[in-house]
Amino acid sequence: MGTVVGLRRYPVKSMLGEDLAAVRVTERGLAGDRGFAVVDGDGAVGSAKHPRKWGPLLRCRSRTAGSGTALVELPCGTALHCGDDELDKRLSELLGRQVSVSDSPPRDGVLERAVPEYEGGVPEAARKRAFVDETGETVTSGQVAAGTFYDFGMVHLVTTAALERLRAVRPEGDFDARRFRPNLVVDVPGAPGFPEDAWLGGELRIGEALFRVTLPTPRCVVPTLGHDELPADPGIMRAVAREHRIPVLTLGPLSCLGVYLEVVEPGVVRTGDTVAVGQAG
Repeated sequence: MGTVVGLRRYPVKSMLGEDLAAVRVTERGLAGDRGFAVVDGDGAVGSAKHPRKWGPLLRCRSRTAGSGTALVELPCGTALHCGDDELDKRLSELLGRQVSVSDSPPRDGVLERAVPEYEGGVPEAARKRAFVDETGETVTSGQVAAGTFYDFGMVHLVTTAALERLRAVRPEGDFDARRFRPNLVVDVPGAPGFPEDAWLGGELRIGEALFRVTLPTPRCVVPTLGHDELPADPGIMRAVAREHRIPVLTLGPLSCLGVYLEVVEPGVVRTGDTVAVGQAG
């Protein structure tokens, strides 16, 4: 049905990640993925979903550096290990306030999201509760998934078919998969539009692992930001909002690209693995 053409993990939340040839998938997602996050004294978890406050994190790159640790490359090129006081100092200077890197999710960790102008960027009920914070940005506030640094799903998949559909409707946009920060990029040759919509509620066998497809992935402002050599492009999410607003739970129609997966059977996944779609058992 499809083939894995990209594997990626992000050892530190909201930093650039690392490409992989193979990865062990555990019950909690890809081993080493979002094992760390930058947090501040107010309990806010660093997320580029609030670009004015946390956007500089996307100028940093993280990669695993042995079991249970990660290395952060700062914009200046300096590389420091998570847990190093010098890293906390440098990140505090970068962000303009006191922060630290943690591998322990705060019990009530706050996750802030900027409210985009395009329709479907946040549920309408959340838009009504939005407020202007100290940065002057209109934001909503929620929490990370309990006991983790994930926003919601622990594994995120996008298809090449969805990206090609968006390129067709907005040829001037660079719909590079990296903008959407997936763990898995799956090539589905010849598939029209958004084939992953039909997988919801079903299962995917990918390499040794088995996943259940749980939800469409609502998109925030992050794909519009600069990633590595990719420039900022506000039109990216406007195109998604025009082409793919679909119902998510009881939240109404939201601008979505990709799907969230939960792990049914752990195992190793490799680039080049086939993806087989089935019904949930």
